[in-house]
Amino acid sequence: MLPCQQVQSDWLDNVLQVNMKRISILGSTGSIGRSTLSVAESYPERFRIVGLAAGRNLEEAFEQARRWRPGIVSMAEETDAQALSARLKQAGQSQIEVVYGAAGTVKVATHSEADFVVSAIVGVAGLEATYEAVKSGKTLGVANKECLVAAGELITAEARRQGKPLLPIDSEHNAVHQCMRVGAHSEVKTIWLTASGGPFRQTPLEEFARITPEQALKHPTWVMGRRITIDSATMLNKGLEVIEACRLFAVPPSKVRVKVHPQSTVHSLVEYVDGSILAQISVTDMRLPILYALAYPERPASSLTFDLAGLRHLEFEEPDFQRFPCLRLAFEAAEKGGAHCIALNAADEVAVEAFLERRIPFRGIPDTIEKVLASTPEAHPATIAEVLAEDRQARQRAAQLVSTAAEEHKGFVHQHAESS
Repeated sequence: MLPCQQVQSDWLDNVLQVNMKRISILGSTGSIGRSTLSVAESYPERFRIVGLAAGRNLEEAFEQARRWRPGIVSMAEETDAQALSARLKQAGQSQIEVVYGAAGTVKVATHSEADFVVSAIVGVAGLEATYEAVKSGKTLGVANKECLVAAGELITAEARRQGKPLLPIDSEHNAVHQCMRVGAHSEVKTIWLTASGGPFRQTPLEEFARITPEQALKHPTWVMGRRITIDSATMLNKGLEVIEACRLFAVPPSKVRVKVHPQSTVHSLVEYVDGSILAQISVTDMRLPILYALAYPERPASSLTFDLAGLRHLEFEEPDFQRFPCLRLAFEAAEKGGAHCIALNAADEVAVEAFLERRIPFRGIPDTIEKVLASTPEAHPATIAEVLAEDRQARQRAAQLVSTAAEEHKGFVHQHAESS
């Protein structure tokens, strides 16, 4: 290679390094984490993985660490971290730092090499790390709606202080973000979130008492984790997204509406004050919103194309609050904010787990949430520690209610079996 060619090559390498985004993933072994790695693999010139928080999946964590060679990997448990460290040393990759627990997840989120953090740990388990990532000046790709529901007031305020964007990865909010790039915030009249309606959109109300976990886990459109699939069946998931939209886009609940759209083709819409409505349409593949968030403000070319023949039949319906009381409860919590949003999420998580364990019926989920919200005082936590304290208290109240309801449900099932 001639000297001038070497100089040009070195210059190009430096440019690529400057433009390359260095990414930490919180929840790397979950569906969003795996999809994020798939996107990174398709664009090696754009994205480099520098940190992974992998939870309890030791085998997958080892494969990811060996493939991506990040600077740091965190496991949920110390024993798994020790096992991973030993296996990586055997594989000749002793340079990877292995940590564990909540403190380990925070280290991944605030890793000095990372400039972009994907928050994809389900529930409030990743809340502290997500907040610390924003606090340390990272740009955040948000796939964990529970963090914004429970502590959105704190996270968005910190992001504003840092001058960093919060980039949604949820398909609905990602769609809204794209539509809102067209006009000014003051010109937005209504944000429309679309919902598939789940598996029980047309199920007669009298059959809801007999809904089983197996039926509720059969989502008509998406393949998701167990909790989010049940939340979709109750439409609590859409309620959490209403709260998330209020946080992300700085709008009151009155400006956020929900439309049931069974085809799941239109991911969301934004209506402007002049009557124009912009819709974001794409394939139902999470790699597209992930790519959008990772590459923002650019739009790299991709193979994720949409067939316009899919627009031949589109349905939009008003949600039925009688059929889906969880959605009503979410709007009520959104109006009050603070502790009520925390309690909504916490109570749902406890109730969903009880339903999956067959301890309470399907209708026991909204019943539990409503009772917990009724006993929740109006408060607005000022720190993450206060948020987590409110979360624990709400879970305790929900667990007590579930315990009582489980005994009643057991008696009902036993009596029904005898009469049959």
